[in-house]
Amino acid sequence: MSKKILVVDDSALMRRVLCDIINSDRRFEVAAQASNGVEAFELLKNNKYDAVILDIYMPKMNGIELLEELHKYHISARVLIVSTYAREGAQITLDALELGALDFVHKPENAMAFHEDDFKNELLRVLEAAVSSDMPVFEPRVRIRQEHKQESVKRSDIAQKYAVNARSKEIVAIASSTGGPKALHSVILKLPADLNAPVLVVQHMPKGFTASLAERLNTLGHIRVKEAEEGEELKNGVVYFARGGSHMNIRRAAGGCVVAYSDEPPREGVKPCANYMYESLADCPYERVVCVVMTGMGADGTEGIQRLKEKKKVYVISQDEASCTVYGMPKSVAQAGLSDKVVTLEEIAQEVVAQVGHSPQQR
Repeated sequence: MSKKILVVDDSALMRRVLCDIINSDRRFEVAAQASNGVEAFELLKNNKYDAVILDIYMPKMNGIELLEELHKYHISARVLIVSTYAREGAQITLDALELGALDFVHKPENAMAFHEDDFKNELLRVLEAAVSSDMPVFEPRVRIRQEHKQESVKRSDIAQKYAVNARSKEIVAIASSTGGPKALHSVILKLPADLNAPVLVVQHMPKGFTASLAERLNTLGHIRVKEAEEGEELKNGVVYFARGGSHMNIRRAAGGCVVAYSDEPPREGVKPCANYMYESLADCPYERVVCVVMTGMGADGTEGIQRLKEKKKVYVISQDEASCTVYGMPKSVAQAGLSDKVVTLEEIAQEVVAQVGHSPQQR
């Protein structure tokens, strides 16, 4: 049976384009349309849809306001943001993801590009991830903010439990996709500032969004978070996000390791791709790599970790099915027999600190 989709956009032409693309795939069918958030809210109050395609800027009630209303009235929905403003308004898009939107697709500026395969394939790929995810139960936004404050207590508890002196030279490498921005909040905000390893993150996002996400996390937590720069030397106690739209590799350099970006085509359908990150670590001087594979569709990370294990000591942490927005990437790693430990989202940070430790005497 086809999955039922609600399309919400104030442009009649855009609704038609989106409907044509969705209805061209037998897996989906447009069950209803709305031209603003008010109409969409009424539909969502009285009907169930497998996914909602939502524009951000609309009259009467915009996309952010609609998500707020869904939180307020505890109405569950799988929401995918498709907006022209998504790239320019990275912070607004991140607000939407924090409010429960699962992922986003940027509308092309050129009208002709709507009919090209790139946009169509990306829309259908992300829509497939949305309909296969567990139905989120929205909660009031005030609770989300309270959870950020609670991370400080959890972080302190973890740091005290796993305080250790510097041990072997290690690095942490995280891969995440659909549901990743919100999940990374849960993990990164619990990491201590003096973590005894650098942390690499490949989150599937386009250019511009990774910098905004890193900046947001940097203001909320204790550990330093930034988008990695070309040629930047890796240091302990810093989280480095791969730049959207480029593949992040790690190279040997005098005195340590540095970031090196490459521009190969998308791999596993994504760019950045975690496989490149994992494979590049095979030739770096780290004695052990702690790999973390989190929520996301597809199999990115599996091949890279397999090749990394041929040359390095590797410890793999994968997120469990129940806590994943989409159980794809962690499932692939587990089915390949690569996971050393499967944990809930809430336990990932604790397991990372347990593996690499931190050095309070270095503060």
